[in-house]
Amino acid sequence: MPEIPELEAIRGFFNEHLSGSVIATVETRIPPVFRTPAKELRDTLPGDTFGEIGRHGKFLLFGLTSGRTLAINPMLTGRFQYIPAKTRIAAKACLVMGLVGTDDQLRYVDDRLMGKVYLVPGEQLALIPNWESNGPDLLDPALDEEAWVARIKKYRGAIKNVIVKAEFVQGIGNAYSDEILWEARINPYTTRTELTESDLRSLYRAAKTVMAWATPLAAERMIKDGSLNYEERRDFVRVHRRGGEPCPRCGAAISEITANQRITSFCRQCQPGGPSGAVPPR
Repeated sequence: MPEIPELEAIRGFFNEHLSGSVIATVETRIPPVFRTPAKELRDTLPGDTFGEIGRHGKFLLFGLTSGRTLAINPMLTGRFQYIPAKTRIAAKACLVMGLVGTDDQLRYVDDRLMGKVYLVPGEQLALIPNWESNGPDLLDPALDEEAWVARIKKYRGAIKNVIVKAEFVQGIGNAYSDEILWEARINPYTTRTELTESDLRSLYRAAKTVMAWATPLAAERMIKDGSLNYEERRDFVRVHRRGGEPCPRCGAAISEITANQRITSFCRQCQPGGPSGAVPPR
């Protein structure tokens, strides 16, 4: 699942390579991902021009000079490509957009068809379900340490479950929540109410540190020779999906627990605690 580091890398790439490009053609190949009628995209996007590309939570926001926004949430398996048109089109390519004056195409591919594609007018992003009820983006300047602490105190339950909630804050998913908790030395199964205010502040600083560290590393793996072909390769992470490997901080074996289709990776020595000082067995 793309999270902030991958989406920030993609956003930066598109602002460099896509802004100012005129849309020539639009193919809507697999309808289920389109929350705006596919015909509307095919009929109205050609001739429009990409402006600034933004990001909010796990949405990429393709601004258009018409004033509209093409908003795409890739969910679990959505992937963005900016590659030569001669490259074979993937079987699950949902959206393929040709551009004036170039042989490159913008493609959105989604193996499990879980993503969501919206075309919304002007400043009306609130038309997207849950847009206003979800929390702020993690990198929103208004979400300073004080705002983070005030928001997180409203939640209960295991701290990992809290920080991946879009209602709390947007942009953190399963992979980087493990990295953030490892950075902060907090056990993922510790309940929010068991954490001190100092812990909550450390968690905020860890979240910002991890995003700043991971974003350029994610970009290195996705962008090659002016092309974007996103494949999820997080070989730089310290703990996520590294069960049994030595912790890079203390050398103890990293634990890995699967529950509710979510893999949680952590170091029991660096991240002690959990409910009553314990965590579920391996």
